[in-house]
Amino acid sequence: MAASNKTIYSALAANLLIAVTKFIAGAISNSAAMLAEGIHSLVDTVNELLLLLGLHQSKKEPDVYHPFGYGKELYFWSFIVSILIFGLGGGVSIYQGIVHIIKPEPLASPTLIYIVIGLSITFEGTSFIIAAKEFNKSRGNQTWWQAVVKSKDPSSFLVLFEDSAAVIGLFIVLICTFFNYKYHLPVLDGIASVLVGLLLIAVSSILARESRSLLMGEGLTRETKVKISKLVEKDETVTKVMHILSTYQAPEEVILMLIVAFEENLNTQVINEAIDRIRENVKQEFKLVRFVMVQPETIHHTTFME
Repeated sequence: MAASNKTIYSALAANLLIAVTKFIAGAISNSAAMLAEGIHSLVDTVNELLLLLGLHQSKKEPDVYHPFGYGKELYFWSFIVSILIFGLGGGVSIYQGIVHIIKPEPLASPTLIYIVIGLSITFEGTSFIIAAKEFNKSRGNQTWWQAVVKSKDPSSFLVLFEDSAAVIGLFIVLICTFFNYKYHLPVLDGIASVLVGLLLIAVSSILARESRSLLMGEGLTRETKVKISKLVEKDETVTKVMHILSTYQAPEEVILMLIVAFEENLNTQVINEAIDRIRENVKQEFKLVRFVMVQPETIHHTTFME
């Protein structure tokens, strides 16, 4: 979480400064593409604030209405962030672009745009490098895409995707501005804005998919379930782990339910002692598992865990 906060704060500072600069440059130069980039940076700034809110809310202690805590607050706000990128970032940029394609206007000060784009690439690039380094530390031997899909902390890859989209968008605006000025094609300004909007919609779709999956309740991987099953079945009272149910309540918090078949002819006291022992063993071995529920079951009435 500390790494996520560092990434978010660096992105927040960069986007806030860049948004103001882009809006001023867009107003002076009459550039739709630059205004679209300003909207992009403003949305990213709001997104970082919402992620920080989600991180703060997710740390609230459990209460009578939320006995498992507030961990899913982070997943909720991450999903809201993806919707904002789609609606405000992508939608408004495409609208601005279409307006300037229909009524193209020449750029008033391309030099100013070049300066702003250069500074923005520097700031956004720095933020992206910080986010990439932090994410790289956690991905291990996985590919970048595998790490995103399997990550349970959306605050880490959300900033990474935002910054990468920002850098790509800036290069799109730079290229279109160059050819616009060189060949006197003001329609390229609107086209750049539309391309930036489409880029944001593509990114937001990926982020919404991943955030929705976490919000709906992703569970442990099959490999982890097999390890838990083997650990539990080492207990002398256990015949078979019949089924494992799990869900991530937060990036570092898992709720686990084990349906276990015990040896026949065990009395209630022995089974209760075994359940306590299993619960402690699992929590000790798998630090992410915070809640463990064990349900005794007969082997004849339950399907084995696949």
